[in-house]
Amino acid sequence: MPPLLHPALPLLLGATLTFRALRRALSRLPLPEHVRADPLRTWRWHNLLVSFAHSIVSGVWAVLCLWQTPEMLVEIETAWSLSGYLLACFSAGYFIHDTVDIVISRQTRASWEYLVHHVMALGAFFAGIFWNSFVGGGVLTLLVEVSNIFLTIRMMMKINNAQHLLLYRVNKYVNLVMYFLFRLAPQAYLTHFFLRYLGQRTLGTFLLGNLLMLDIMILIYFSRLLRSDFCPGLVPSQHKDKFLTE
Repeated sequence: MPPLLHPALPLLLGATLTFRALRRALSRLPLPEHVRADPLRTWRWHNLLVSFAHSIVSGVWAVLCLWQTPEMLVEIETAWSLSGYLLACFSAGYFIHDTVDIVISRQTRASWEYLVHHVMALGAFFAGIFWNSFVGGGVLTLLVEVSNIFLTIRMMMKINNAQHLLLYRVNKYVNLVMYFLFRLAPQAYLTHFFLRYLGQRTLGTFLLGNLLMLDIMILIYFSRLLRSDFCPGLVPSQHKDKFLTE
């Protein structure tokens, strides 16, 4: 069925509006004093609160999907479940919301890396949503949201200048472990799987291209994470406050 007539469109619209409403609700919460004093930090704080909520729900949901339908770990292209399909719609709604939020808040230049990531992620999710292929792959990619829980905590503490707290020091090690387990490991597994489509003219080839670009981005983010948290002396002074991406 053509995407313009697809029955998944109400699900995508509903998910997008849900995240928009969540952002409005979370923006009413009191802000830390250091965040409140800076409009950019205020916007980023609200943006990260929504991201944090999405990571908790989708990360746990992805783990449950794989536990309920373990064949998704092997039959990445053909395995399907209603729960996995709804998860893809839910997360696609989040990425649509976040893209719109970045654009209307005039943060496009500062957050262009997020926009590139969102476009690639949406391309992957739409394969499952509109063509019912690679739903298992979409669920596997969402394991990264487990890692994002701790990554978001880290970024919110940096925005609030709370790196001196014990929680930050503990979280940076937990975050590193989760980065390996739920970001690098699934990404390597998926890349190995999709290499079989190299040289073909299929949807799998398009997704392989997406995946390879995400691989590059993830490795760049990983190098930034190591440099910022474990080798701060290597961070140029002009980038010490680059909390939007590091």
